[in-house]
Amino acid sequence: MTFSPQLMRAVETLQYRATVGEVATQAGLELNVAQNGLYNLAADAGGHLQVAETGDVVFEFPKNFRTILRNKYFKIRLQEWLDKTWRVVFFLIRISFGIALILSILLMTIAILALVTAASSQDNNNSSRRRSSSFNLPWLVWWGPNPFRVFSPNYYGPRRYGSATSSKSTTSNTEKGGMNFLEAVFSFLFGDGDPNPNLEERRWQTIGQVIQNNDGAVIAEQLSPYFDKLSSTEQTEESYMLPVLARFNGYPEVSPTGDLVYYFPELQVKAQERRQKSVPNYLEEQRWTFTLAPTGQKFLAIALGGVNLVLALMLGVLLQDSALVAELGGLVGLAQALYPLLFAYAIAFLAVPLGRYFWLQRRNQAIENRNAQRQERAALLNTGEPELQQKLAYAQRFATQKILTGETITYGTDQDLLDQQLQGRDDLAKDWERRLEEGQ
Repeated sequence: MTFSPQLMRAVETLQYRATVGEVATQAGLELNVAQNGLYNLAADAGGHLQVAETGDVVFEFPKNFRTILRNKYFKIRLQEWLDKTWRVVFFLIRISFGIALILSILLMTIAILALVTAASSQDNNNSSRRRSSSFNLPWLVWWGPNPFRVFSPNYYGPRRYGSATSSKSTTSNTEKGGMNFLEAVFSFLFGDGDPNPNLEERRWQTIGQVIQNNDGAVIAEQLSPYFDKLSSTEQTEESYMLPVLARFNGYPEVSPTGDLVYYFPELQVKAQERRQKSVPNYLEEQRWTFTLAPTGQKFLAIALGGVNLVLALMLGVLLQDSALVAELGGLVGLAQALYPLLFAYAIAFLAVPLGRYFWLQRRNQAIENRNAQRQERAALLNTGEPELQQKLAYAQRFATQKILTGETITYGTDQDLLDQQLQGRDDLAKDWERRLEEGQ
């Protein structure tokens, strides 16, 4: 048996006692789905049902219902273990790209130094003649200092990006709860995931809360700021309200002036008095960010990506001397075998973020347009137009709340049926006595 995580979180948020309408609103689920889920959860987690005089049902759960389910179902324990394992595996995947970048730079650096050293040694032994083979570095050899000294342990350049600085930066970011450099490489390449992973859940949670805040009766204009692009026909005919009616078992009502209002009886029933929750004026989508990595780590990733590409190009030229490569073997042979992969990784390391950057620009523009349209619809409610005020006033005729307190509960599965029947008779007898006294 599997249970909706949203439903279980809603039960906890509502303090383990709630009606179907409250859970559906809190979880952003359809009423029928929430009802079936609550019945199953109550049956398996030791929950109880309380039935009011009106026939409305309140679900009550023990605070340790998750522990009860965990002990009862191996599948739930397995799922929790898989979730923890996946977090570890995903962390390893994230840091693997940074490790691959560092290993690529190290391998190509060692191979290049070995090839250049061997070539220089051969040149010194054969100073009377130069090699006429395919070994040719027309764009690598220039006047001035040896360019490969940048990879020498005595060169001051790498110390600027040495372990001390990197360690300090990583420690600082770790202390602040940020990502380390290896994670920053993954973030630079692929970003940090969808900033709106639960957009639909947020949409329906907010719509349900708006309905509850208005005591179960609303007009279409109050909910339109939470939908995506709406055509003029949809706004005029209010067809976007159909999914809301289907999801929360609502009913339309026509005013004497021909306007439509909508009320939702099951969202008007609450297990206890609750304060209204504030909701945003419109559904705002978050923009996609290129990377959440700190600025220093981001530029370091770009710099190392550039170094990696330059090394790949240099190694490609040096590997043209197949005889020298065969003579050296070892890591040079390994670099030759892996060169297609090394070169592809060097290109992709800079090409993927570049392409993603332009893709995000287009996507964020679309998000801004949708947000602007929703904001415009939300602003219409503040204009004070007489037509809107008239519709809102008519909707208030259907606005009501039913609080299912202990006095309204006539039956509960947590009590013995005989005791409840006796209690019911006592209550009925007391009620008759009170009426007789009032009649006298």
